[in-house]
Amino acid sequence: MNEGKRPAGGPGGPRPGGPKKSFVRRRKVCKFCVERIDRIDYKDYRVLQQFVAERGKIVPRRISGTCTRHQRTLTRAIKQARQIALLPFAAEL
Repeated sequence: MNEGKRPAGGPGGPRPGGPKKSFVRRRKVCKFCVERIDRIDYKDYRVLQQFVAERGKIVPRRISGTCTRHQRTLTRAIKQARQIALLPFAAEL
């Protein structure tokens, strides 16, 4: 009945040492919600720099941990800061 199938537990058979440990990822929390910051200022480039990757891209929500509401205002503030040359559009190569 088990013709041509691999044994249970993967290519090497069952794992020695018991069951595999499960990894629980800690939920990211929005920095702006925790610090109760309602308005994200486009002139505060030091805060905005934390949410821009070294290549100049805006860091997505799933990586930065910001909530949807703050990610939208953050994106708008970063784009404004780019227009007045506080933040770069792209990294220099």
